[in-house]
Parts: sequence; structure tokens; C-alpha cells
Amino acid sequence: MKQHNVTDSPYGPLTLVADDGVLCGLYMTDQRHRPPEETFGTRDDTLFAETEEQLKAYFAGELKEFTVELRLHGTPFQRTVWDALRRIPYGETRTYGRLAGLLGSPTASRAVGLANGRNPIGIIVPCHRVIGANGGLTGYGGGLERKQRLLDFERGASLF
Repeated sequence: MKQHNVTDSPYGPLTLVADDGVLCGLYMTDQRHRPPEETFGTRDDTLFAETEEQLKAYFAGELKEFTVELRLHGTPFQRTVWDALRRIPYGETRTYGRLAGLLGSPTASRAVGLANGRNPIGIIVPCHRVIGANGGLTGYGGGLERKQRLLDFERGASLF
């Protein structure tokens, strides 16, 4: 059974979605690949207290690694990529090519990018930490401005 809630953040409203009480989605407004609202289930303002606490601590600069339970729905390859994203340390970045190499498929940077773009739990599964081979920002489902702001924030720059 799916349920959802909407919480505020410095990056705009975040829609949290749970599948049987376990977080399976975190979506920004106007996010590419955001599922339709009707798939989010009923609204529950009490279900996400732990996730909201951890997000607040993250945005306050007090939390570097999330510990909420996740249920990532995707192909085996996508889940492998998303697991690799969770191992990128706070404040650091990796290129798509480097991630592909770490996964044992050095020529699969495009496939890594596609899986990265389908990440259903943004911020907590830090797809914003992946950059292009030249060090530049490339695609981000939440928009490049948000990606830059998240990276700047993690590197110690002010949110505003």
C-alpha cells in the first residue's frame, strides 16, 4: 500500500512516498521522471517523521549520511547504480565513467547516466553527486540549478 506526504525544503516541496511504510520515493516539483500524483497513494502526515527529521538535519548541515530504510524499485542494474551512488561521500563527486568502472563496466557510462536519471529517491540517494567527465554539470532530474545548489551546499557554501 502506497502513502505519501509533502514536506518543505530549501529546494522546494519534496514529495515523500512509502510502499508499506518504507520510503520508495522522494520527488521534487517539476522533476523529470516524476510519477503521476495518483500513483503516490493516500496522504499520511505522520508516516514520514524519521525521514523528515533526517532531511532537516541534512539541510542544517548536521547529517552527512542518511539511515532511513529504503525500498528502491528498479531493474537490477539500476539498483546496483543506486547502491553505488549511496557510497559517494558527502561533499564529493564522481563521474559517470568512474561509476561505470567501479561497477565493472567501464564502457557503460551512458547506462549509468540513464539509471542515475531514474533514481526514485533524490537527495537521500545522492544522484546530484555525479558529474560529467570534464567536471561539468550534466543532467539532473531536479534541474541543473538545484544540482549546483546541492553540490555547493555540501561543499560548505551557504544555501541562499
